[in-house]
Parts: sequence; C-alpha cells; structure tokens
Amino acid sequence: MEHHSTHPIAAALRAAFPAAGDDTCQVGEVTEIAGQGVTAQVEGHTVGVGNAKLMETLGATWRPCHHVGTIIHMAIDGDYAGHIVINDQVKADSQQAVDELHRLGLRRIVMLTGDRHEVGEKVAQSLGIDETHCELLPADKLAHVERLIGDDDKGAVAAVGDGINDAPLLARATVGIAMGALGSDAAIEAADVVIMDDKPSKVATAIAIARRTIAIARQNVVMAIGIKVAVLVLAALGLATMWMAVFADVGVTILATLNATRALHTTRQH
Repeated sequence: MEHHSTHPIAAALRAAFPAAGDDTCQVGEVTEIAGQGVTAQVEGHTVGVGNAKLMETLGATWRPCHHVGTIIHMAIDGDYAGHIVINDQVKADSQQAVDELHRLGLRRIVMLTGDRHEVGEKVAQSLGIDETHCELLPADKLAHVERLIGDDDKGAVAAVGDGINDAPLLARATVGIAMGALGSDAAIEAADVVIMDDKPSKVATAIAIARRTIAIARQNVVMAIGIKVAVLVLAALGLATMWMAVFADVGVTILATLNATRALHTTRQH
C-alpha cells in the first residue's frame, strides 16, 4: 500500500521492506487521507495504514504503544491488526541549520508537526527550536502559519516542508521552501524555493544569498540615482560636459553590471 503514497513515512516503510516491490498482491482503490494515512482494497479486504486518527475513522479499537516514535497502525476490515514504530532520526545538519538561522537573526523558529507530542518536543528540545506544535492536521498547520503572519505583519514568514500535507502552508507563507529530493510534487509546486538535496542547513544558505543579492541591488539603485542626480545638478549649473552625460548613462550601466556580478561570487562560495 505504501508504494502508492508519497509521504516520507511511506518511503521509510518501503526502504525497510524493499521486497514489497515484487509482491503480487492486488492493491486497488488507494485513498490517501491527509493527516491520517492510507486506505486501500487488498485482495478483497479493506486495509487501513496510518495514525490513531485513521483507526478512529475506520472504527478500529487501536492499542496504545509506549515506545517513543511515530506509530503506524494497521486495521483489516475494521479490526485492529497491529502497529509499527518508526524511530525519528534528526538529520545530520539539523543542529547546524537551527544555529545558523538564529545567527542570521530570525526572531522565532517554529516546528509544526503531525507527530506525537513526546516525539516533537524531544526533537525541539534537542535542537533548540523556539516553539513547537504537535499532532497537527494540514488545516491546523495552515492556521498556525496564519497566526504567525498576523503576529508580525511587518516581517516575513518562511515555511519549510516536504509532504503533501505541507503544500497549503507553503503556498500561504511569505516564502515557501520545499525539500525536493524526497518531497511530494504538491509541496514542490506550491513552494517558491526548492532545495534539491534535502539538507536543512541550505535554508540558512538561501537566506544569506537572498540578503546579499538584495544588498547589491540596493547599492546599484543608490549609485545609479545618485550619479544621475549629481550630473543633472551640474547640468543645471552649466558645469556638466558631454562626457559626464555619457558616464551617467552608459558608465553607470557598466558599473551596475559589474557590481551585480558579485552576487555570482557569493552563490559559488555557498
């Protein structure tokens, strides 16, 4: 069933059981329920794979699990069949990403996740994330993004995600950033920026490059307007020459172009 889902958890399950690709089971009527899981018809049986909310939707009496991790429950024809525990692993450069974002002066780093509270809070504490909200549906994540935008209408809210559930908040945020390697097509299409190697630290890199590029653009604007105004004043006083007029036009264009090439150097460094 998980071969029909684009969710990262589905990818983890497929990686744990690669032989499923050779399975001859007949799977049909696959339905992915946002924030809950997947249902399908497997060999004539109705099978549901997902979280506790999906079990409640299917009317299956699920059993709690005392292990810390993401719990994937399964029900067959409405009867609870068991669960799989996925232990979350923090990406190698996640701590670097959070540290660099703080160093860049971001006022608040918020984690919005559909995972259980104990999982999300453990990750947030280990990385130094400022604010955490867990067990969220896609609509809940979108509501939190709306709140963050409302709290700081003068600033910008950047959202980072990779799943189909993240597509609405990526589209709503000031800047949406999708992880392109394992990200769903919906998240990639909704995002403004796509990071192709799925490294969280590249978010800070993208912000640094953007700030550098904007600074260079502002320098060009100030330089161009300043030189042209100066030549206009000299012309009004009768002190300007033809060469000054040429420099204010062609010369300023050349200087602005040369200054803009510094943005390419910044991109190569990062």
